[in-house]
Amino acid sequence: MTEGHHFNNISLGGRGGGNPGQFKLYSGGLAWKKQGGGKIIEVDKADITSVTWMKIPKSYQLSVGTRDGLCYRFFGFREQDVSGLTNFIQKSTGITPEEKQLSISGHNWGGVAINGNMLCFNVGSKEAFEVSLADVSQSQMQGKTDVVLEFHVDDTTGANEKDSLMDLSFHVPTSNTQFVGDEHRTSAQMLWQAISVQIDGGGSSETAVATFDGIAILTPRGRYSVELHQSFLRLQGQANDFKIQYSSILRLFVLPKSHNPHTFVVITLDPPIRKGQTLYPHIVIQFETETVVERELTLSEEVLAEKYKDRLESSYRGLIHEVFSMVLRGLSGAKVTRPSTFRSCQDGYAVKSSLKAEDGLLYPLEKGFFFLPKPPTLIPHEEIEYVEFERHGAGGASISSHYFDLLVKLKNDQEHLFRNIQRNEYHNLFNFISGKHIKILNLGDGQGRAGGVTAVLQSTDDDSVDPHLERIKNQAGNEESDEEDEDFVADKDDSGSPTDDSDEDGSDASLTGGEKEKSSKKEASSSKPPVKKKQKSVPDEGSQKKKPKKKKDPNAPKRAIAPFMYFSKAERANIKSSNPELATTEIAKKLGERWQKMSAEERQPYIEQSQVDKQRYAEESAAYRGATTQQGSGDGSE
Repeated sequence: MTEGHHFNNISLGGRGGGNPGQFKLYSGGLAWKKQGGGKIIEVDKADITSVTWMKIPKSYQLSVGTRDGLCYRFFGFREQDVSGLTNFIQKSTGITPEEKQLSISGHNWGGVAINGNMLCFNVGSKEAFEVSLADVSQSQMQGKTDVVLEFHVDDTTGANEKDSLMDLSFHVPTSNTQFVGDEHRTSAQMLWQAISVQIDGGGSSETAVATFDGIAILTPRGRYSVELHQSFLRLQGQANDFKIQYSSILRLFVLPKSHNPHTFVVITLDPPIRKGQTLYPHIVIQFETETVVERELTLSEEVLAEKYKDRLESSYRGLIHEVFSMVLRGLSGAKVTRPSTFRSCQDGYAVKSSLKAEDGLLYPLEKGFFFLPKPPTLIPHEEIEYVEFERHGAGGASISSHYFDLLVKLKNDQEHLFRNIQRNEYHNLFNFISGKHIKILNLGDGQGRAGGVTAVLQSTDDDSVDPHLERIKNQAGNEESDEEDEDFVADKDDSGSPTDDSDEDGSDASLTGGEKEKSSKKEASSSKPPVKKKQKSVPDEGSQKKKPKKKKDPNAPKRAIAPFMYFSKAERANIKSSNPELATTEIAKKLGERWQKMSAEERQPYIEQSQVDKQRYAEESAAYRGATTQQGSGDGSE
């Protein structure tokens, strides 16, 4: 390849595991991009200080050291790739890659070598493992012979890994010959001091450029001292200490809270930081909007002119959230996103809503939606399949008419339901979403289904038809009716609504003669008369079918199960396990959507199960009718 070497399945190693991605080695250096988008690592050839090959299980690993004290480990290379890449690296950078051997003996005793910011544990001439001292938050003595290292929860944590290296302990006997003690210090203390020099005096712990004390962070929750260094930021709290490399920061968000004395500053990370078993892809900081601060940056004029030209100034004075975001943007190079052109009915930047029973604010941004503060949820427009406006609640209570829900369906079948949005926000949200050319499901598909919920929400009449029922009727238009519903077909002249009491009182009287006959036949096959769903049973003097409800015979055969019910039984557990946060009604809705999208071939196994059950029901019904006739019972006969 004239332009370099390109590999698709190369993983970036870290304390929490590997992240797969694309690796490119070219004449100007190297680059790695996370699979599916996100984090990008670029190393200029002038910054490369060392290159090492190592044979590891199933592949080869390439380790690259930089002037900043960082070490990147890429693995997934084949044996035939090594020679070609070695020659290319030597020609383009002038560095000859070394070759190390991995110790597989399982021995836990050996020697320690400290090379810059890297600590290697060697067994003989082979390397057992290697860690970066830039990841160490603190080192301490435990007794007189043990040295304990505690690691930051930082950007090397793999998002899909459950375990991550958090502490490491070395036992150094007094007879150690590598770190010889004296009358005042043991061998373990000599090792501890050597490590401390790199931690405290190396490039990983330079003096903070700016510090903000007592900052309220909502996720992960607590009060932290925020230190902004040249290559990383540190969050120091009473119980937690996070160190985050600037290469992990994807974007900054500065979002004021409407009619509120606070402003959100959100730092979006990839990979996320970890606290216990919880991953945090967004750090949500809350500043007091009116607080004014002044900060002098601890950077020399030479550094400002050479490294941060046109990005940083020597001092800042202004609102605290603006000073913080400007300094962090200058140090990290991350882009800053601010509120979009959207305005709520109260001239705010967001609308009040709730997500997963948590109240918060939904910010419609130029390229996505952001729900804050908890759980912080960022939804890019490009990942949205459609949105759907829904009436809040399924009932007709008056309080429901003042609110609506917004369902956002993603292309990966994930759903986000934002509840309890005030009805007067509908027009602003609708116009904003339409302007972004996002599909709105309620607008119909060109087959006469337009209107429904959207039409009701556009109306200012709170007593209009319940849009939830309108949506159900629209969806029912495409569904096939089951055999059991034949006697529920309304007459063509019936102009009543399913929600009108007048229709419920006289619904049976509007059946034609043929339909009455069907109803009577079906009545004879069961001990209880057919009952319309969601209709009240009111006595009617002119109808022979209106009889007092009889107690169900426990010996009567159980009705046949419809094909959809067999499908629901088979898939409900799978949906519940993959989406544990979904309510029962939301699971039922998702099952209905999947059933509608299934082809005839996919439905066939469930239809066959239903047909077998119908045959069983017919046989048991015949036997049951014969038994009741012999006993002189006249139930269901004309």
